[in-house]
Formats: sequence, structure tokens, C-alpha cells
Amino acid sequence: MTTKRPPTALEKMGLNSPMALALHLPSRYEDETELFTIEEALGLGRFHSIQTQGIVIRNQVMFRPRRQLLVTIEDDTASLQLRFLNFYPSQQKQMAVGAHVRVRGEVREGYQGAEMVHPTVRAVPPDSPLPASLTPVYPASAGVSQAIIRKAVLQALRDASLKESLAEFLPPKLMAAILPTNDWPPLQDAIAYLHQPPADANTQSLLERTHPAWRRVQFEELLAQQISLKRAHAIRRERRAPSFAKTAQKTTSIEDGLLKVLPFELTGAQARVWSEIGFDLSNTFPMNRLLQGDVGSGKTVIAALAAARAMDHGYQAAIMAPTEILAEQHYLKMQEWFGPLGVKIAWLSGSLKAKEKRLAQEMIESGDAQLIIGTHALIQDKVSFAKLGLAVIDEQHRFGVRQRLEIQQRVGSELFYCHQLMMSATPIPRTLAMTYYADLDVSVIDELPPGRKPITTKVVKASRRDEVISGLHDWLAKGLQAYWVCPLIEESEVLQLQTAVESFEQLTQALPTFKVGLVHGRLKSEEKAAVMAAFKANEIQLLVATTVIEVGVDVPNAALMVIEHAERFGYAQIHQLRGRVGRGSADSVCILMYAEPLSMAAKERLQTLRETSDGFVIAERDLSLRGPGELLGAKQSGDAMLRFVDLQRDAWLIELAQTAAGRLLAEHGDLVERHLERWLGSRTEFLKA
Repeated sequence: MTTKRPPTALEKMGLNSPMALALHLPSRYEDETELFTIEEALGLGRFHSIQTQGIVIRNQVMFRPRRQLLVTIEDDTASLQLRFLNFYPSQQKQMAVGAHVRVRGEVREGYQGAEMVHPTVRAVPPDSPLPASLTPVYPASAGVSQAIIRKAVLQALRDASLKESLAEFLPPKLMAAILPTNDWPPLQDAIAYLHQPPADANTQSLLERTHPAWRRVQFEELLAQQISLKRAHAIRRERRAPSFAKTAQKTTSIEDGLLKVLPFELTGAQARVWSEIGFDLSNTFPMNRLLQGDVGSGKTVIAALAAARAMDHGYQAAIMAPTEILAEQHYLKMQEWFGPLGVKIAWLSGSLKAKEKRLAQEMIESGDAQLIIGTHALIQDKVSFAKLGLAVIDEQHRFGVRQRLEIQQRVGSELFYCHQLMMSATPIPRTLAMTYYADLDVSVIDELPPGRKPITTKVVKASRRDEVISGLHDWLAKGLQAYWVCPLIEESEVLQLQTAVESFEQLTQALPTFKVGLVHGRLKSEEKAAVMAAFKANEIQLLVATTVIEVGVDVPNAALMVIEHAERFGYAQIHQLRGRVGRGSADSVCILMYAEPLSMAAKERLQTLRETSDGFVIAERDLSLRGPGELLGAKQSGDAMLRFVDLQRDAWLIELAQTAAGRLLAEHGDLVERHLERWLGSRTEFLKA
């Protein structure tokens, strides 16, 4: 019986084949192609790294002011001190007195003169030749040295199998027709160049990833992604789904009944997107549509109409939301709209007692429940739908890619798939939509319901807190309500932020004539629900809360929001929070209260939020700041995103890749599989989510 050997350190990093190593590209480079005397290094080395060498003449461990290793080297021109604050015995041994070492680092002025702190050190003979290329520095995990990765990469680049793996198979005519330039090298040459750029390489373009070698790699990666998405789109159109066409019916339909029950008319934008969704639902292949609309634009009523259409055809509809508060808001709203029409609604969340959960599951499985509303509990193993025709996923970016896939796989079989409608109040930037949502049809509600007034956003220093509280008193005295949002629940010595509990106590004392409520994530569901119900009924005038109110709370009389320590929140969070006000006829205000000093990024963020309420502008800024991972929910999937492409910097490449992908699928289907396997392997499934 053979025992399976444990994976090596490189294998744990996913570097388990020549191809994986070839695509493990450097994050930066060090120039070890030039060597200076110590005297020259002392004159040139400040503010940038420089390489010199010499014989070790002193090696000692000092304990004041802290344990450190001090090494002195000299050559024929001068001497230089090396300082190591963290070191291993092996390093101390490597730099024993008499050893000849080559060192690279930045020369700084220390307590005892010029020194290098933590330079890179190699023991070499005095006449050791200099490398002909720049030295790559690779992304690495703990315990894996650069030397190990460099050696493995060089071996991989010499591997005979790599020639075939990196072979040119994109048709030259197609490349010539699409690419704006012909100075991009062949793929194999591009990868070899990036691992071993010559000494005279343009290091700026290498670091910024705009060098032609980088462009070739980025284009190929984007091409694989676009092919995968276009194929997913085509495969979806081959699947069967129930057709929910709007037909003339003798009896009043649930859809018609809903339109009569609604206390408002659809806006022009709502009517337009409902027409788009209605058309999708009439198809015999599954809808896969993203409904975008800023906070308060009225996405929920569109979801209700889609659910009504499905129920009119004898199918179940499910609405899934990421938090219990948001899911419960949907449940209460749907009860209000569908209750008078006799629709049976099931509620399912993780906090339900075992008996209630079992009853809800039985209703769902038997088909007794026509409309099912809940949290991610809807995609757990014990939930079995009788006849699910539509799944609505609200705030879809809050669910990991795997979770969205799970409901997609659960609701269908080989022959039958349900329609899916994703909703988001976080607008998807155009570059993100082109790269990650290319399989989605997108509808946008770009109009607020009539009567909604724009929200005035003010930026105020925390030192004016008493002034803000005084203004809050005047506001509440008019009969209006307000939110006070805090970022933390418990005391944190590190962040030193006002806590929700402290703010609640302070505001209760400062505003004795008004009822102040407190809601946060650690309250039990029933306690949270009771506080929210009291706030909605105006039994509580001021609600102190953490970000649990970020989505789903709808109290038209609450027209003021104070966000404490606003500098600690991101773009999307503040935009979502701000959307809780401006839902009634009163002029609405959002006060962003910040503590000094402010970082440049925080200053820019608050300034942008003060100047614009355009969700798309905010989303673009958010993308440039955080990257696509958080906006997509991909961090929850644990899977890698595009590795070499920056959506802001490389946006122009996306359209080239889209065009090339269409041509490749239409004219060179035999090459598609090879390209996908080379770049994505098993990750293609995630791009279909």
C-alpha cells in the first residue's frame, strides 16, 4: 500500500505544473545587472535600491535598543553597515566574518552613519558574473523563498510540454483584423520576456503592466473569459424553461389584481423594465436578467409583478434576500400586496424555530405555498420546491458566486430550469458588466417615483457633534423621524469609535422628550423586528443603528440620517444607507460626520458622496478603489478573479476580446476548448454565475 505524499510548498500555492508556473508572473523586478563599489553606493543609493559587494569584517548581535544583527562589509573603496532587526541563525552564519557577499538595498543615514536595513544578501565569489536580465520578484506565501520559485519557474520554462501548452493557435488573420497593433509578441515569447526581461527593458511599462508582453497575456486571459460567457449565454438559450406569456384570461389574474391593489401607478422606467422582463418570461429558455435601480427606485414592485406572472401559470416564485431584515421587509410588503388576492406565502429564514421551519418546508414541497420569501435558507438541502418557475435574488452581489450557482442548479434539472431575476441597488460599472455580467441581460430603472425629492448630503466634523444633536432635536420636534448610524457595537481600543450603545445612551439623555430606539446585528430576530415595527409606527422617533439597516428599511417619515465616523464606511455602504431617507415627501438630509485626521482617500470619498447621488458614478469610484471582487461577491466564492487584467486600466481591451470571442466561436469552434482549458481550467463554471 503506497502512502500519498504530502503536497510541496509550491503545490500548496497551486504551482503544480509547468503551465501553472509559467503563468505565475512576477509582481515586480529588481535590477541586479549593475554593480557599484561601496563608495559609489554611498553616493548613489539614497532613495532607490542599489547593488554592491564586499568582505564581511564584523558580525555581531546587539541587544540595545532591541535585539538586532549588525554586519559590516568593506571593499577597496569604503565600508558599509548592514542592519537586520529580524534574522535567522542561518543568515548570521551566511554573513560570517571573511565571507564575500553581494547586497542590494537602499542606503540610509543611521545612528552610526550610512547603512542598509534588511538588504537582500547573497554569498558569491568576488568575480561572480552579473545576471543578464532583471531579477523577477514573485507573489509568494509564507515559507516559500524567491529562490525556490525562481528555480522552479526556470525549470518550467525549459519543459518540453510547455511549448505545446503555449503554442500559437489564434489565427493570424483574426488577430490582424482585431488587434490595434502588431507589436504584441507571440504568447510564449511574451511569457518568457515577463519572467526574464533584459537589463534595458522599460521597467515602468513592466510594473504598470502596459508593456506589449503584458498586453498579449491580458488579451488572451480576457478572450478566454469572454468566450466562456458567450458560450454560457448560448447554452442557456438551449435549455428549456416554462413560458409565462401574458394571455387574455376570463377570470382576473393575480397580475391584474396586483396592479389594482397597488396604491400607485408604475413610472415610465418601471413600465419599460417590466415590459423587458415580461418578454423574457414568455420565452421557452430561462431568463437571466439583472434589474438595476438606485435605492428607492421601485425594484420590489417589478419583482412582485414577475412573481404574479409565474403564479398565474401555476408555478411557484421565490424571493431570496441576503439579510433577515431585508427578507422580512419583502415578506411584509408581499403580504400587504398579495394578501387581499388570496396568495399563499411561505416565510423561511435561519432563525425560525424547528417546527415553524418544518411547516414552511412542507408548504413549499407540497406546492401549497405559491410565493416563498426568505434568506439563503432557501438554498439549503432540506428545501425542495414543488414547481419553482421564478427565482428573484435581491442584492445579488451579497451572495457568493457559489451560492448563486447553487440556486441555479437546484431549481432546474436536465430538462427544466426556472427563470432568474437578480436585483441590485449597487449599479454595476460598465467595465464590470462587460467582463463579468456578459451572460446577463440588464434592465435599469433610471427614474425615481414621483414625489421623491433629492437628498441633501452634508459633511460635518465630529467636533460639531453637539450642534448636530441640537439640529436633530429641532428636526424631531417637527414630527419627523431620523436615523443615527454607528459603525461598531462594542468598544474597540484600536479604532476608538463611538459605539452604538454609547450613542444610544447619550442621545437618550440629550433628547428626553423623544423615544430613542436601538437596533444592531446581535439582537435576536424578534427583538429587532419589534424595534423596527415601533419605528415604522412612529412609536420610536430616533433609531440608533449599525449597518443592519443598510438595505430594506422603508420608513417614509424618516427623512434625516446622521452617519457617525463616515470616514470608516465605503462608497457603496454610505450610498445604500443614504437611500433609507428620501422615501417620503419631506426634504431629506444625510449628514456624514467624520473624525480627523482624514486620509486623502477618505477625503475624496466624502467629497464625492457630498457632490453626487448618481449610483453609477459612485460605483465606478468604488470599483477603482476596491477592485471587482467585493462588488461581485467573488470573495465569498474563494476563487480567483482575472489575474492579469485591471478593469480600469485595461477597459479598452475588453471590447477587443469580445469581438475576438464572437469571431472565434463563429469561425473557429475547434480552437475554443483549447483556449479555455489553457486559461481557465475548472474555473469556467464560475463565470456562468
